Amino acid sequence: MSWIKEIDTDEASGELAEIYEQLIASRGKLSNIMQVHSLNPRAMQKHLELYMHLLFGKSKLSRGEREGIAVVVSATNNCAYCVSHHAEALARYENDEAGINQLIAGLRYLDGDDRNARIMRYASKLTATPSAVSEKDIQQLRQVGLGDDEILDVNLVTAYFNFVNRIALGLGVEFSADEVSGYDA
Repeated sequence: MSWIKEIDTDEASGELAEIYEQLIASRGKLSNIMQVHSLNPRAMQKHLELYMHLLFGKSKLSRGEREGIAVVVSATNNCAYCVSHHAEALARYENDEAGINQLIAGLRYLDGDDRNARIMRYASKLTATPSAVSEKDIQQLRQVGLGDDEILDVNLVTAYFNFVNRIALGLGVEFSADEVSGYDA
């Protein structure tokens, strides 16, 4: 599953067992990216809270936009774990496999000037060259109707997936087709 020791659900006790139960109840199963935190249950709980807030909490960004950001950031970072998970989730909101593949390849948003293209370009730029982001990038988001609250959410989701990609890549978190599919939320 990863390059470090992990505690399986049948070996978990106390706080870890409770968090596992909560995860399985809310998502239908335990993801490898959460299980890799098993040696630090409090970090797992905080990570889960941040994930649920940013991806499922109240926002003017659609769930599809948030999943699109996850895919773009993860593809930019070459994080196959997160690309596979969030491309699967994005498919729930976009019935366009070719379009999702173009998003993964970075082709879908390079030239567009619509809301989605500018969001994805910002996420990619913040991921690949964060010091190159300027006020002009924020103004371009405003030009397609994003308010500052939405811009903040784009930034937070982008930053979150950079964080998660480094957990997955830095600890060798693996995935399978079975592990990627079948989540409730």
